[in-house]
Amino acid sequence: MWSWSGSLPRWFLLLALRLVYGRYSCIETLLRYHLGWCGLTVDHCRSPDCQLDYSNGCDANKTPQGRPTADIPRPHVGNVPYGRRAVYSCTVPKTLALTFDDGPYRYTSDLLNLLDSSDAKATFFVTGINSGKGQIDDFSMPWGKLIQRMHWTGHQLGSHSWSHQDLSKVKPSVRRDQLLKNEAALRNIMGGIPTYMRPPYSSCTMESGCLDDMEKLGYHIIYFDMDTNDYNNDSPDLIQRSKDAFDQAMTRRDRPDRPFLAISHDVHEQTVYNLTAYLLERARQEGYRAVTVGECLGDPRDNWYRWDHSAVPFNAGNQSVNVTLTAPESGVST
Repeated sequence: MWSWSGSLPRWFLLLALRLVYGRYSCIETLLRYHLGWCGLTVDHCRSPDCQLDYSNGCDANKTPQGRPTADIPRPHVGNVPYGRRAVYSCTVPKTLALTFDDGPYRYTSDLLNLLDSSDAKATFFVTGINSGKGQIDDFSMPWGKLIQRMHWTGHQLGSHSWSHQDLSKVKPSVRRDQLLKNEAALRNIMGGIPTYMRPPYSSCTMESGCLDDMEKLGYHIIYFDMDTNDYNNDSPDLIQRSKDAFDQAMTRRDRPDRPFLAISHDVHEQTVYNLTAYLLERARQEGYRAVTVGECLGDPRDNWYRWDHSAVPFNAGNQSVNVTLTAPESGVST
C-alpha cells in the first residue's frame, strides 16, 4: 500500500494536489484514502459523512421515486417571514415549541407515545436518509409510518434536508437537491411538502446564497432561542445539564409569559426517555402549552404544507409490510 511519511499538514498536501492535478485527481483520491477519509466500508458511504464530491456511492445520491417536486407552486402566504428573515423565537405567549431534529429514529415511536399521553404537540424536522437508516419513504422500514402518525396526530413536519449536509458549504445545485429530495420523500409519505425547515448545523448563510435559495423554495427558516444541548449530554448523568439549561431559561425569562422555541434531537436515548418528560412537566408547572412551531407563531395549519395534488402518496397501511422498530446503532447529533 502506498504511504506518505512526510510531516506536512494534511490540508497543505490536499491544496497542493488540487492546484497541480485538479480537484478530482487520482493521486488526491489515493491520499484521501490513505488518510482515512475515503474507504469501502458502510461508514464511508452513509450520510452525512460520505464525501459527495468524491464518490457516487454515497447514500445521499439516491433519489426518491415519483415526480420531482420542483414544479409545485410556492406562494408566500401568511405572516411568518420566509428565507432571509429567519425565525428564532415564538410570538404566542405561554407557548413552548419543542422541536426534534435528525429523525425519525428507533426512539421516535416512544417519543410520540409520550407526547400523546401528555396532550402535547411538537415539530419534527426530519432528514431523509442520514446515518444509514435508509430512505424515509421506504415502507419496509418504520419511518414512513412514523411520519404519517406524526401528521395524523397533529404534530408538525418540517425539513432538515435529505442527508444532513451543511447547506452553507455545498454547491448551490447540491443545496437545492437536499431540499427537493426530502420534499419528494415526504410527498410520497403524506402527499405534500413542508413550508418550514431547519438547516443542519444551523448553517444557512447569506454569503453562500443559502438564504436566497430557501426564500425561492418558499421556506420559513426556523432556529431556536432555547438550546437543550442534548447531543452533548446523552447519558443518565450528563442529561441533567440539559434540564438545568431549561430551568435557567425559565428562571431568567424577561416576562412571565415569554414563549420558548427549544431544540432537541429524537435520535438520542436520554432525550426521549428522560429529558422530554422533564421539559413537559416543568412547562406544565409554569402554565405553558407544548405546541407546534406553527402554532407558537400564530400560523394557521393550512400554511404548514403545500399539497401535490398530482401525486398519490404511498399508503403504508395498505401494504403488507412487517414493520419493526429497529434501526442502525448510530445517530447524528447536530
